[in-house]
Amino acid sequence: MRDTAAAAFFDLDRTLISGSSAYYFGIAAWRNDMIPFTDLLSDATRAISFKLFGATDERSESIRDRILAAVEGARQEDLVALNEEILPQILERIRPESRSLIDMHHQAGRDCWIVSASPIEVVDPLARALGMEGGIGTRSAVIDGRYTGSLDGPFVYGEGKAVAIARLAEERGYDLQLCYSYSDSVSDLPMMEMVGHPVAVNPDGPLATVANQRGWPIVVFAQRVKKVVKTTTAVGSAAGLATATYALGRRHGRITAEAARGRLPPWR
Repeated sequence: MRDTAAAAFFDLDRTLISGSSAYYFGIAAWRNDMIPFTDLLSDATRAISFKLFGATDERSESIRDRILAAVEGARQEDLVALNEEILPQILERIRPESRSLIDMHHQAGRDCWIVSASPIEVVDPLARALGMEGGIGTRSAVIDGRYTGSLDGPFVYGEGKAVAIARLAEERGYDLQLCYSYSDSVSDLPMMEMVGHPVAVNPDGPLATVANQRGWPIVVFAQRVKKVVKTTTAVGSAAGLATATYALGRRHGRITAEAARGRLPPWR
């Protein structure tokens, strides 16, 4: 059965990739004289901290404000042109387990989307390069082809991700109870709570606590260790991370769909 009304939503940083996409944006922006070298050094420090400890609301908002200020007055086409440098570097960081999950959701008939606070000019082309339906990213206001330094829509972080997904679900006709979300951070709790099948990926401490309390699957993506660390559903022995997560998803997706038709009680 194909879940044509379902989708899988993937966080980008520390979920699809191991680090921060903002760092690669910073390098490209510096090389093209869009930000000073001191800001690049600051980005490098934040990227190391992010890889080790995850994001915070304060860090994310600081990066948002600085990027908006840096691109103010710049031409949108110039930022889009940075993708020639940025995308290959980020694609190299995509976890192999992530690629497997995208393929497996597609095989089940679900659309796949990246949902990230990073600029839409980077997020959407990256998603399409991965064969996904598209990306949901932060939009900066543009007038006459130049950035104004303000947002055009929600900052796609925290509650902003939930707002953006709700809009997309309404446009595409997704049944959110049949949808999946993948994230590493408790900041994405609004995105995870709105779907029927949230999955914690390499979770930070607070998200791991929530996942354990609510019975959400917890998985670890690593370069050498590919396994399900813990799931709170009856999966049984897993041969591999992607296979186990996908099998869980297909089975529960099927049960939920049949429950919607009155055949079975819904999975919780």
